[in-house]
Amino acid sequence: MEAKRILIVDDSKELRDALGEYLERAGFEVHLAEDGEAMWPIYQTIDPHLIILDIMMPGEDGFSLCRELRRRSDVPIIMLTAVTEEADRVAGLEMGADDYITKSFSPRELLARVKTILRRTQNSIAKPVSEQVICFSSWKLDTYSRVLSKVDNNKSTPLSGSDLSLLRLFLKSPKTVLTRDDIAQVIWGRDALPMERGIDVQVSRLRQHLEDHGRELIVTVRNKGYILMADTHYDS
Repeated sequence: MEAKRILIVDDSKELRDALGEYLERAGFEVHLAEDGEAMWPIYQTIDPHLIILDIMMPGEDGFSLCRELRRRSDVPIIMLTAVTEEADRVAGLEMGADDYITKSFSPRELLARVKTILRRTQNSIAKPVSEQVICFSSWKLDTYSRVLSKVDNNKSTPLSGSDLSLLRLFLKSPKTVLTRDDIAQVIWGRDALPMERGIDVQVSRLRQHLEDHGRELIVTVRNKGYILMADTHYDS
């Protein structure tokens, strides 16, 4: 089986090398870049399966790079953030990152996050043809092409990994309250932390994809979680 390719972008050589060595021992093919300028040639050459991206770097910062990466592809992105900067974590998710981890992390924790996201990405394309297209309200989701389309005008939106996983979770359990832990387990492989705003950002991002119907379709249930208020069926 081909090793998954991971691109680590961080201006700290010590951290970059340590993470690269750890992930290589875990069986990944790892490539390293010290900043955005060094990242792009590697990205275009190797077509990575996942990118680990630091926020604070000289030149283009991680936010700018994440935004540009999202314009080009749906490659999963894990952002490295400062310990206390919740605003950075939220901003990264709003720009399309799939997960974030603070720089107090252990290598084992990062490895678990990487495996969760890659497993989720693989599962998103390993569906039977009969379950490929899911319809709900005036929308349909093609889980193979990862495209959300509006039925009445054929407007389509490609979804990133976490957006796709979250929408599929709602479509799998329509009219059922999903707790914050339910959502965090699917998109991050862990329970939600107390007062964690990342869940709300993920739901808000998905609502934006659903345009004016977002808040009507995905409803907040106070002190419980969220619920999709629509019936679903597979497109035959």
